[in-house]
Amino acid sequence: MASRVEEYRGCDHFEIPIEDPAYPESLRELSDPPECLYGIGNRELIESPSLAVIGSRRATPYGLAVASLAGRIAGEAGITVVSGGAIGCDQAAGRAALKAGGNHVVVLGTGADVVYPAQGADMFGLVASGRGALLSIAPWGTQPLRFLFPKRNRVIAALSRCLFISEAGVPSGTFSTAETALELGRELICAPGSIFSPQSRATNQLISEGAGCIVDEDSLEVAISRIFNTLRFSAGAREGLPPLSRDEQKIIAALTSSPERIDAIAHMLGVGIVAALERMGALEGDGLVTRLPDGRYATSEHALHCMTTFGQNGW
Repeated sequence: MASRVEEYRGCDHFEIPIEDPAYPESLRELSDPPECLYGIGNRELIESPSLAVIGSRRATPYGLAVASLAGRIAGEAGITVVSGGAIGCDQAAGRAALKAGGNHVVVLGTGADVVYPAQGADMFGLVASGRGALLSIAPWGTQPLRFLFPKRNRVIAALSRCLFISEAGVPSGTFSTAETALELGRELICAPGSIFSPQSRATNQLISEGAGCIVDEDSLEVAISRIFNTLRFSAGAREGLPPLSRDEQKIIAALTSSPERIDAIAHMLGVGIVAALERMGALEGDGLVTRLPDGRYATSEHALHCMTTFGQNGW
């Protein structure tokens, strides 16, 4: 059972029934708008210009980096980030937005006073304290219920002027969220991924069907500036990559396209398994690669951010 946090008692709690004039007009556009909104935090942010950022719960370092990038750009542009608060891309985007000085609205599939997932407790506490709002269509104390999550996805789409999907596989709840966004006339943009990555099948498919394609940080910033008619107030300080050898550059470039197992990396470099493990250990120690739960290696979120900023020639 998901827990309820006592710290929320000191935060602003609110309920907005559908007959209340304060009920968000964007939600009235839904064919079946929720009868009541339950929330904790700054209720005014519910109707602020918002970018929804969603993606896979089992995100790769690439997906996390893209979600973080979107959250940071939105935060620096003064745009509220809306997400479902799920593990993976949702939380990455929300944390990045808050770190950049922005705000975050989390639409939960539980009661607004229930911490789920538990890994988001620290972020939810910050949001509830006024840096955003925890929002739910379910009464206080409601535990996670499967049927609530598709309904909350519709609310995420409705609250936002634009929906950005950072990474998603098939099957995925992102399709229903994307369908709602398109039904309501919201803009849909996605980050493409490797055709060999199962976690990018949904985003690649949506792009093939007409969703906007985000190819780099500049294109995402331009899209946000166009949609919200605003500019970022700070690009933030960024730390570059350390100098890399040709073999190390080759590894990073390959892993950015698709995570690989150590035997494939050894074959690519023309070295033995032991030598390949030593090189990967060094790169992992520098924070440039990470090892996935299935044993494959992938480019780290830090390296991906640096590559976006400085480019591979900056090595």
